[in-house]
Parts: sequence; structure tokens; C-alpha cells
Amino acid sequence: MYIFASMISKSKYLISLFAALFLLLLGIQVYFMYKTAQVKKREIYSDVHSRLDDYIDNLENLGGTSNLGDDRIRKVFAEFKDQKITKKEFLHYFDQNRKRTQDKLSNYIDQYFEKEGYKVAVRTQYLSIVYVPKNLNLIDQPVTLYETRNKITKAGISNTGKWETSSTSKSDKTNQLERDDSFFVRSQTDFEILNINTVVFQDLTVLILCCVAILLSVLILYIFTVKNLIRQQKQVEVLHTVVDNISHEFKTPIATLKIASKTLKKEFTPEILPLIDRQVLRLEDLMLQLHPEDFDEKNSTIQPKNWDYFIHDLAFTYENTDFSLNNSVSKELPFDKRLMETVIKNLCENSVKYGASEIKIHVKTIQDKLEIIVADNGNGIEQNELKNIFEKFYRIQSNNIHNSKGLGLGLFFVKKIVEKYNGKTEITSEVNVGTTFKISIPYED
Repeated sequence: MYIFASMISKSKYLISLFAALFLLLLGIQVYFMYKTAQVKKREIYSDVHSRLDDYIDNLENLGGTSNLGDDRIRKVFAEFKDQKITKKEFLHYFDQNRKRTQDKLSNYIDQYFEKEGYKVAVRTQYLSIVYVPKNLNLIDQPVTLYETRNKITKAGISNTGKWETSSTSKSDKTNQLERDDSFFVRSQTDFEILNINTVVFQDLTVLILCCVAILLSVLILYIFTVKNLIRQQKQVEVLHTVVDNISHEFKTPIATLKIASKTLKKEFTPEILPLIDRQVLRLEDLMLQLHPEDFDEKNSTIQPKNWDYFIHDLAFTYENTDFSLNNSVSKELPFDKRLMETVIKNLCENSVKYGASEIKIHVKTIQDKLEIIVADNGNGIEQNELKNIFEKFYRIQSNNIHNSKGLGLGLFFVKKIVEKYNGKTEITSEVNVGTTFKISIPYED
């Protein structure tokens, strides 16, 4: 019993360990895929940035503001600084430039990355336009200079730049500086690949499939192992039950043979030899439980006289207990003789264990039903214990003052045998008065 419990405990531990390791492997795979995707994204963005950077810096090929010349840009800055044009007109100038260059820039970028399937969005902004002599910033928010039709939602990579444009003039008479139009400009170009997740997923498809295959293989192996382990545990449990049953059943015939042997040494009586024969046959029947295919079904039915033999053998084994049998069965019944003997023996031995000095057994047939009643004058059973006494390995915790100890299997086997024949068991008990078991099993002639 300890070994079996230890096996179950170890199995649960191994299953838990297996599950923990699988979750750890799953976490490692997810982390690995995440890091790989991040590296792939950086590589793609770096490639896009390097391929577009020169073109953004030389937008004159695309009709940008540089086409108007550096003097024109500086002039617009100066007119706005000198309030010759309003802020609205100043911003409108750049807005018109953005619209004018948008289609050419978008078409160029779309064609440039058509093979890779990248959907690229680009935007160049002036972050600040500072009038150098007075350190005055002409704008309070970024001004968009270039932008594609695809809009930036979250820049994947940004490139900042700084440049300065200046113009000075001196008086012809005094040769002194009359005007200094110097401007310091900070710009930022943002790039975003709008379908970057799709692109990365497509590039990593083979790797993802391999990772999923590995995880599924481990999971299938885990499920197969658990199912196989459960099946083996069930087989071990069945074997353990059979061994418990046989070891439990061996006790009575062995004890009876010991007593018979002692009796023969003292004196010979005619009843001794048939009793020994019956116990030997019973031992053989118990051995046949390990090889049921060798069992002879013709000898399995129970005869009317067998009930008398059962009680006679019990009375011989427990000589200090008074057994009284009322047997009104007059025909052969279609029940396994070995199983019926187990029922009678276990019920009676249970009564002996719990202090009974008198046991009355009634066996009769009523309307195609076998009825077995075993009543004793033992210690009785508490009412709250009655619902548990047929459980495997259960033993009553109170009033257990008998000398004979057991495993708590006797009544469990009785219940299983009665259920095998679709019968039912009733029990009534009163503490310090006694207990009565009533079993009713249907049969067909």
C-alpha cells in the first residue's frame, strides 16, 4: 500500500514538473521569437533609412523647396520675422510645398520598395527656426515640410539634422553692418513601415512554424506520457486490489487449516478431513483469481449445502463465537460459490472483530431473490459511520476494541460482489446492541 501511494505521489510530482518545464519552454520560445522579431524590425528600418536618407536630403530631384534656392527660404524666414507676412501665410507657404511634393515623393517611395512589399510613410518637419542675432524661435510647434500620402502614426526611426542659412549687408558710407539675416534650423525626418509586423511575420514564417512544431511535439509527448502513466496506474491499482483481495481471503482458510492441524495432533474427528478439503479447495480458488482463464465455470454455482459448510468452517475457526444458521435454500443458485462464501465470511468476521459473541445468519430465497441476513450482538456502529463502512480501506475510529486488526477491505469486497449481481445492501446498527446486514440479490432460474 505504501509503495502504491508512493508511486502516485511521484507520478503527480513528475506531471507537475513536466508541466512546469513545458511552460518554461513555451516562455523561452515566445521570448526568443519576440527578440528575433525586434532584431528583424531594426534591420528593416536601418535598411529603409539608409536607402532613403540621401534622397530626403536632396529633394531637389523631387521638386522640393530646395528647388527655390537657399535665398528663397531665408527670405521667407526674414519676411515672417519682420512681420511682412502673417503666421498663416508663413505656414501656408510650407503647406503648399508639402502638397506639391507629396505625390512625387509618395510615388517614388512606393516604387522604390515595391519589391520588398514595404508600405513606407515619411515625414520631414522643422522643429525650430531660430533667428540667430536675437535667439528668437519663429515657430512654437513643428512645421511639416514633406510628407507622403501614407501618414506617420508612430515613427519607427527618426533622423535629426541642423543647418544654418545667413545673409548680411553693410552700409556703403560707414561700412558698418546694417542687416544680419541668420537663421539656425533644426529638422527631423521620421520613417515608419506601416506593415512592419506583417513583413516580419512573413520573413519569420519558417522559424515560427519550426518553433510551433517543437512545442506541439513536446505537448503531444507530454499528453501521451500522462495518458500512459494514468493507464499504468489504473493497471497497478487493479493488480493491487486483486492482491489485497487474495491476501485478505487467504487469512480464513490458513487459520482454519492451522486449527485443524492442531486438532488432528490431539484427536481425529470425522469432520476434520472434509473441512481440510474445503479449505484446500478454497485456497485453489483464490489462486485461480490470478488466472481467471483457467477457472471452471461448471463448478462455480452454489449448492444448498454449501451455506452450511461456510458457517461450519467459521464456527470451527472462531470457536469462542456462537454461529446460528437458518438455511431455507433448497435449490442450486446461479451465483459464484467463491463469491458467496466471501460475502458470508466477511460479514461474519466483521461481526467477530467488533465484539460479537453471537451471530445469526438467515439465508433464503423469496420470489427469485436471494436474501442474506447477518445479525450480531457486537459493539454496534455509530450512525455517522454507517455511510463510510463500505469504502475501501476504511476502518471505524471508535469502539475498535477487538484484538484482530485488518485493512478495511472486508465490507468493501462485499459491496463489490453485491453490485456485481445488481443487488443491494441494507444496514441497521445500534451502539452496544448490535448490527444487522441485509443483502438482497436478484437471480433467474
